[in-house]
Amino acid sequence: MGRMVGIKDVARQAGVSVGTVSNVINRPEMVAEATRDRVQAAIERLGYVRSESARQLRAGRSRIISLLVLDMANPFFVDVASGAERAARDAGLGVMVCNSAQSPDEEADYLGLFAEHRVRGVLVTPADATGGNLENFRRHDIPFVLVDREVPSAEGCSVSVDDIEGGALAVRHLIAQGHRGLVYVSGPMQLPQCQDRRAGALAALADEGLPPEALLHIEAARLDVAAGRDAGARLLGISPRPTAVFCANDLLALGVLQALFAAGVSVPGEMALVGYDDIEFAAAAAVPLTSVRQPAFRMGRTAAELLIEETGEDADAHGHQRIVLQPELVVRDSTLGAKPGA
Repeated sequence: MGRMVGIKDVARQAGVSVGTVSNVINRPEMVAEATRDRVQAAIERLGYVRSESARQLRAGRSRIISLLVLDMANPFFVDVASGAERAARDAGLGVMVCNSAQSPDEEADYLGLFAEHRVRGVLVTPADATGGNLENFRRHDIPFVLVDREVPSAEGCSVSVDDIEGGALAVRHLIAQGHRGLVYVSGPMQLPQCQDRRAGALAALADEGLPPEALLHIEAARLDVAAGRDAGARLLGISPRPTAVFCANDLLALGVLQALFAAGVSVPGEMALVGYDDIEFAAAAAVPLTSVRQPAFRMGRTAAELLIEETGEDADAHGHQRIVLQPELVVRDSTLGAKPGA
């Protein structure tokens, strides 16, 4: 492989100084048209591509935003990334998407990498429930916005969904369908989203005069389909068997649905099922899945817009905001069937 063509090669080819080549690239209006044409011809002939990293180092300003999510295998985060990318593109910036795989250690590694490369800013759904990773990252003076997680507005910006209301929406719907024996299948309970969705579910029970014991709890190791299948197997061992299940996300719900199908349990005839996120696969499941919809694209776009504002030319005028979006229940076949005991 030949060596990379540099700015000195272009200058030599065009018969001008390095400074003139730099002006053609960065301040073309300062260079006579004939000289510009000669330099551009040399650039095209040699295939020169300027070093963006070197330019950013000189300017002290990156054009890259980093997005660190819990699980890129989850379509919810794909939609979040799409929203962030759209806002960044509108601002002439790029987005680097990374996956912590729900691991605090991997999250710490990525945050360190972002600091080394002096990215413009970071959008992050934290995996570290203690907040220690982000506290360590603060010393690098790189702005960040929390996505799908609340933060006190004085400490930074965040864009999240009211997960307590989301959990309440799911369980109020199940109660209205006549269910009194329910199970909440969560991911790891150190995640605030899992905690808040359960809190909302319990609040809905209380509002209907039902005891908290009416909601059993199965904690899955992860928020994915495989963990949902494992949780479904555990659910089938409960006696008496509950008639309704609320899952902390759609991937868990799809895994539970697979386990129930494999055991010959009818959904919704014998067991109703509600997910969370309303990913595209929810509507396309063998039994279309009732789900609590999060505005994922809007969440990503709004978070990126806040970060761009905080890192832009008018950064001094930026005020931290805590934006909480509202969830919506989307009712489908998985909860619309025979009444319990019918």
